[in-house]
Amino acid sequence: MLKEHTICKVQPCSIAEELELEPGDVLLSVNGHEIEDVFDYKYFTNEEYLTVLVRKGTGEEWELEIEKEYEDDLGIEFENGLMDEYKSCRNKCIFCFIDQMPKGMRDTLYFKDDDSRLSFLQGNYVTLTNMGERDLERIVAYRLGPINISVQATDPALRCKILNNRFAGEALKKMDVLHKAGIPMNGQIVLCKGVNDGEQLKKSITDLMGYMPVMESVSIVPVGLSKYREGLYPLGPFTKEDAKEVLGLVHQFQKTCFETCGLHFVHASDEWYLLAGQELPGEEIYDGYPQLENGVGMLRLLREEFAAALGEAVAESSGPGGFGGLARAEKITIATGVLAAPTLQELADAFQREFPQKEIQVISITNQFFGEQITVSGLLTGQDLAGQLKNRDLGSRLLLPCSLLRSGEEVFLDDITLSQLKNALQVEIDIVKSSGQDLVSCLIGGADQVLCRAGREKLGE
Repeated sequence: MLKEHTICKVQPCSIAEELELEPGDVLLSVNGHEIEDVFDYKYFTNEEYLTVLVRKGTGEEWELEIEKEYEDDLGIEFENGLMDEYKSCRNKCIFCFIDQMPKGMRDTLYFKDDDSRLSFLQGNYVTLTNMGERDLERIVAYRLGPINISVQATDPALRCKILNNRFAGEALKKMDVLHKAGIPMNGQIVLCKGVNDGEQLKKSITDLMGYMPVMESVSIVPVGLSKYREGLYPLGPFTKEDAKEVLGLVHQFQKTCFETCGLHFVHASDEWYLLAGQELPGEEIYDGYPQLENGVGMLRLLREEFAAALGEAVAESSGPGGFGGLARAEKITIATGVLAAPTLQELADAFQREFPQKEIQVISITNQFFGEQITVSGLLTGQDLAGQLKNRDLGSRLLLPCSLLRSGEEVFLDDITLSQLKNALQVEIDIVKSSGQDLVSCLIGGADQVLCRAGREKLGE
């Protein structure tokens, strides 16, 4: 029996609309191939000539012959973006953040995914323990990449211990298959003090260098520890001296890797530099920022983008037809996590030197919900924001990073909505995207800021 996929949306002016396909119609096959999931769909529709079998809402089956450009999309969206069930994680990692969350949050926050398909679609990191031979064969056959891999350790026995999965060591051999096939990879090591650091970290990096340049990068990220760890594997936080040791090791390997293949390859996330009290590396060290989602180079990129955008804004404001008065006098508050606050304060100071009519205060929000050791902005909750900002003079606008909100929605991790926070604080709130250009645009205000706010309001419709 063919697997069926219900269409939920047809894009306007698309091939599908021209063929009179509608929401509720069911896709049955493409060129005679059953469509298992989104990978099959993308692969088999990426042709110039297609025969698509669809069952209409009336029960009638239509066989549609389509001629199109090679990579043209049909303009169909499905009820499930993956076009299949999501695979949950089989591991019980000693550092898993989901195990460190309090009870009573929404169900979706407790789902542990380890689906290799999400690595390609969303950039998720996967352990390979959930990947069967069929999955591996399709990745190679479809030439998918890059795949992001949570390595943690290359010592098989240690990896089994960290992932609490007796098959975790054996799963590392799948990297050999991907390497031989030339499938681009990125690696991640979540560093746990006294577990996979020190000599084990040296071994892991050395082993992973054997996959260069097919493996394009490896990030070293410190474990995140919430206050909800009762009954879990005992893990402690890294100290300033620990961070210096990690960075010393990373920098040694970067030099060797660059001499070997022109890649710095191994990268420490921004937290290590801030904890060690060291300056972030220059932009050239990050090899094009392949691991931004892991917080590797995020603050450096923000600084570079901000400086460029600020320079353009200054030139535009002083030149003929510049925005001039649109950069109106006002007080603005930026609220962010402890980790990013010092960098944002530097940027705010630089902005005020060029636009003294702006008064900008940066407020560092302590994560009381998960615990003070959690310093990233993306894990701040609405209740922490409300509790620490209430009864403060926030000025005319409050700027918050978009990482605080659930993707595509105006809801914080604790289900407090943006509207509820706005009502509690009685201030206009603008959500700023992650780039330096967006931050400059929202700080300037006027027409640019209105566009920023309009985009946010549209998102929440």
